[in-house]
Amino acid sequence: TSASCHIVGAGKGWRMPPNRTYYADWASTRQISIGDKLRKAAAREPFLSLSTRHACRRAWELFDLCSMHNITNRYQNGPTIIELREPSQRFYFCGVGKHCEVGQKNH
Repeated sequence: TSASCHIVGAGKGWRMPPNRTYYADWASTRQISIGDKLRKAAAREPFLSLSTRHACRRAWELFDLCSMHNITNRYQNGPTIIELREPSQRFYFCGVGKHCEVGQKNH
C-alpha cells in the first residue's frame, strides 16, 4: 500500500479546537499507518510531541496533564511534516497557553 499524508485537523488545521474532542474525533476517522505522514499546516501554534516505545503509562500521564516535561520534538513553525517510521505511541499537543487543556492535542 502507498503512504498517505494526513492534514492534522483537516479543514480546521492545527489551532484552538471548537471542542475538547475535535482532534480525537478527527483521528478516529483516519487509518494511520507506518510510512504515513502527518502534516501540520502553517500556524503560529507550536506542535510538540512526546514519542515513546516504553513507559507508556508515564507518557499518557504527561499527555493528559498537558505537561511540557520530556518533550521529544518541538515543531515551532509550519508547515510541519512528520513521517511515521516505526511503531510507537505518539502524543502531540500545543504548547501555547491553555490550548492543550481545551483540547488542542492528539495521540
